[in-house]
Amino acid sequence: MKVSRIAYKPVGLALGMASGMIAGAAFKQAWKVIEGEGDAPDAMDENRSWRQILLAAALQGAVFSVVKAAVDRSGAVATRRLTGTWPG
Repeated sequence: MKVSRIAYKPVGLALGMASGMIAGAAFKQAWKVIEGEGDAPDAMDENRSWRQILLAAALQGAVFSVVKAAVDRSGAVATRRLTGTWPG
């Protein structure tokens, strides 16, 4: 295993936690814009429609994927700029 890959592990973990927090905040804001409500529905919420539950799940998945990809890519680019090697 490359030394750069091992050295990047703690950075990757920190970026993963940060991306989760960013994605959660972005999803909450997006849900407020779409539905005008504060809380997104839970799959077991019997007072919400299928449409609301599936829309929330799809939006949450998309937001988390995009934010994770952007943060991971940014971390890798920054690592290459600092060290001259790609961490992957």
